[in-house]
Amino acid sequence: MHTDTVVEPLERAHALPARYYAGEAMLAMEQRAVFGRSWQLVARQEQLAEPGDHVVDQVGGVPLLLVRGQDGVLRAFPNVCRHRAGPLALCDGKGARALHCKYHGWTYTLEGQLRSAPEMQDAADFRVEDIRLPPLRVHEWQGLVFVALDAAVPPFEEVHGGIAERIAPIDLAAMRYLRRDTYDIDCNWKVYVDNYLEGYHLPHVHPGLSKVLDYRAYDTELFAWYSLQSSPLRNSTDIYGDGEAFYYFVYPNMMLNIMPGRLQTNRILPLGPGRCRIVFDYYYAQDAAAQARMEADRSFSDEVQNEDIGICEAVQRGLASGAYTPGRLNPKRESGVWHFQNLLRAAYAGPAGESA
Repeated sequence: MHTDTVVEPLERAHALPARYYAGEAMLAMEQRAVFGRSWQLVARQEQLAEPGDHVVDQVGGVPLLLVRGQDGVLRAFPNVCRHRAGPLALCDGKGARALHCKYHGWTYTLEGQLRSAPEMQDAADFRVEDIRLPPLRVHEWQGLVFVALDAAVPPFEEVHGGIAERIAPIDLAAMRYLRRDTYDIDCNWKVYVDNYLEGYHLPHVHPGLSKVLDYRAYDTELFAWYSLQSSPLRNSTDIYGDGEAFYYFVYPNMMLNIMPGRLQTNRILPLGPGRCRIVFDYYYAQDAAAQARMEADRSFSDEVQNEDIGICEAVQRGLASGAYTPGRLNPKRESGVWHFQNLLRAAYAGPAGESA
């Protein structure tokens, strides 16, 4: 085991070395060991409400197809035909009666059973009833849909348990989807996650956000697979309303930013070793107060994101410079970073990881 995958106590902890933020080999390993071994947010339940509704996505380099069966059950499969790897769907859709490979026309039921294979009558011992799409684990929670590629991923309840109870009486499932905002950023995906996981930079990077969060009361709590940063809200009636801000990070790349009457989900998707995509989906409660804050919320979020983009891209340049050696973490303010990087260390040292 490499020495920098050894977990240090928080009071003595160092950040990950720069080499983990660069290189195609490192990213390829992470696709297997991190993204391929975790629950990934891939869709909204409303996209998959009726039989034949389907969504295509990709996790850990694996094309995915989610589809609601005629029996009402939601299933996930690799979007890969069992014949010669053609795609079963090219885009999201509604009301499909079957899954048709776009390469050679093999047809599967919505439940994944091969139904027909054109002109295969001369293939010895070939029987359509023997061929099925391999099922993947799928879970619906709070109006969101998640997929896990690997059987070794812990049960969904073990990973996400306690979140819904902690934020009660806020009901995420009652909020309605409004829009998606996407940002492409010139930094490694982990730079953005590291930045999200600490409020240490708030007074220095986010002057506007610092006015609505109480830095003195800003707290970080650690759980097995997620962390929670929370703060009372102040001076934010027109933007966030009154109450508390909950910033949940769920390993390895999902955030749930919860304000009174608003949920913002955030996925961090690697586009390459030094580039990532930030995908925000906004959901709002249907009461008049939450609806009235939507435009101010969007404008303020854009401001905060632009501040984060600037600092994250600068950090990536610093990591790539050759001038950085791992610094000490702040035990009070950077416990979330320590927690995330320790989960990464375990993944890197595990059976799907390798020295990179």
